[in-house]
Amino acid sequence: MIKNFLKFVEIRTKITCLFTFLMSLAFIFYTKQEINIKLTLIFFVSMFVFDLTTTAINNYIDSKDYPEMLPFSRQFALTSIIIMFVFSMCLGLYLAYSTDIIVLALGVLCFLCGVFYTYGPIPISRTPLGELFSGVFQGTIITFLMLYINLPKNTFLTLTFNLSEINLSIKIVPFIITILLSLVPTLTIANIMLANNTCDVDSDICVKRYTLPYYIGTNKAVKLFALFYYICYVDVLIMIFLRILHPICLLILITLPMVQKNINIFSKQQKKSVTFITSIKNYLIIMISYSLLIFISGILVRL
Repeated sequence: MIKNFLKFVEIRTKITCLFTFLMSLAFIFYTKQEINIKLTLIFFVSMFVFDLTTTAINNYIDSKDYPEMLPFSRQFALTSIIIMFVFSMCLGLYLAYSTDIIVLALGVLCFLCGVFYTYGPIPISRTPLGELFSGVFQGTIITFLMLYINLPKNTFLTLTFNLSEINLSIKIVPFIITILLSLVPTLTIANIMLANNTCDVDSDICVKRYTLPYYIGTNKAVKLFALFYYICYVDVLIMIFLRILHPICLLILITLPMVQKNINIFSKQQKKSVTFITSIKNYLIIMISYSLLIFISGILVRL
């Protein structure tokens, strides 16, 4: 039963949110900030379980037309979805209660996006916005929430309100740092979706699924695929120049030939069973080295 459940939630695909979490944790360590272990664990479990939930919802909806794809009954699948959804929601509400309304607002936004990404009259995953939403929510917002709940209060913004007025003061520099830091996971995650949609563009048209490659064409989609990776490396160089990251992070350039090799493979052939894996390989190559170098930076600044 456990094996079937893990297959149902596609546990092997959950590396995206995991490495964004680890990268953010490494950066907090590098900046010598105290990590709130309790809130961080609550956030991780809530985030991870909800990621499982969104995948389960997608598979449950698809199984309406193809019931054989489920490893157990649809009733059991629906019950599992409800339990995971309620569990992750309760953890999210507790996290918001322990922090503030900003976490609550972003949590609600994440839950709505997660549900409507695969559900509704026009699911987000069936539109040209799939890459944008998957990248931003699993790359940028996870990074922001991790920093927000661990860095000192008012680092990013100051919010005060009463019955007569609401005052919001935003600090630009911390937001810019967060955007630059999260750009690597955001673009590499978006590229997984882009590679998937590029491989499926012809079959997607048959089921009225009009994704980004459908609108820009396969050739431009392949060029965009490569461009996203190049931007990642430029982003790291900019952060080193601005002293956001330690100079040792320059070592990430060593991975460029491996990433380029996978780009070349995907550029020649966009076949799901053969070349889609290149997007996963590049994600792992970049995110493992990125997270590890930031963590090593944290050790070096303590020596």
